Amino acid sequence: MSKKIVVITGSPRKNGNSFAMTDHFVQAAEKKGHTVTRFDAAMMQIGGCHACETCFKTGKACSFDDDFNQIAPAILDADVLVFTMPVYWYSIPAQIKGVIDRIYSLVVGGKDIAGKECALIACCEEDDLSVLDGVRIPMERTAALNHWKMVGEVLVPGVLKPGDIARTDGCQQAAALADKI
Repeated sequence: MSKKIVVITGSPRKNGNSFAMTDHFVQAAEKKGHTVTRFDAAMMQIGGCHACETCFKTGKACSFDDDFNQIAPAILDADVLVFTMPVYWYSIPAQIKGVIDRIYSLVVGGKDIAGKECALIACCEEDDLSVLDGVRIPMERTAALNHWKMVGEVLVPGVLKPGDIARTDGCQQAAALADKI
C-alpha cells in the first residue's frame, strides 16, 4: 500500500552524510510507490516555539507565521514521518529542533496526529554509538508521546566530513528502511 511520507532533514550541509542517507531513503521509498514530501529545515525560516498556546487561532498551525506553517499541513496529512539529522553537540541540531518543538502546535490545536509511523536517520562524528543517544532518545520519546509507531532507526557513528558515509553501510541501511514502511 502506498503511503504519504514526510521527510524532515536537519542538516545545513547539502552534500553532507545525513543528506546522502536521506537521498537513498527517498529514492528507495519512491521506488516502492510511496509519495515522499521533503522539507530541508536548515534551508527554511523556522523559529522555536513561543509557548503562547495561540495555535490555529489564525487558521494556521502557528500564530508566528514562518515556514513551519508549510510543514504542518504535510505532517497532518502524512502516514509516515522520517526525521534525518546529524548530531550536533550530542543533541538534535537547532535547524530541525524548531520543527520538532512546533509539533506542539498540532497537539494544542486538537489535531489528531496519533497512529503515524515514524523513523529516524542520524549520524555523528564520533565512533561511539552512544553519542547518537542525544537524538535517538528524544525522538523515541516524541514518537511514544504522540502515539507514533517507531518503525526503524538508522544510526551511523564515525562520519564527519562530507563523503565519509561512503566508508559505511549507512546509505544502504537508509534505503533498507523503506522496506519497513
